[in-house]
Amino acid sequence: MSYPVIDPVATGNRINVLRQSKGYSVVELQDYFGFATTNAIYKWMRGDTLPSLDNMFALSLLLEVPVNDIIVMAS
Repeated sequence: MSYPVIDPVATGNRINVLRQSKGYSVVELQDYFGFATTNAIYKWMRGDTLPSLDNMFALSLLLEVPVNDIIVMAS
């Protein structure tokens, strides 16, 4: 078995697709997480950074999908 590696860009794209499919705006996610700006959300969606474990779990609850459905593994 090979070591699992997360593809941050593909995961960011998945976050964006799931967000849009649920009808949430970036500002609504900002409010949900209590962030002062939308910067973190955009960094996630570009794949610059990944959400912390706490934020990934909260995102999965908001989007009503398991964390594994958000994360995309590198091939």
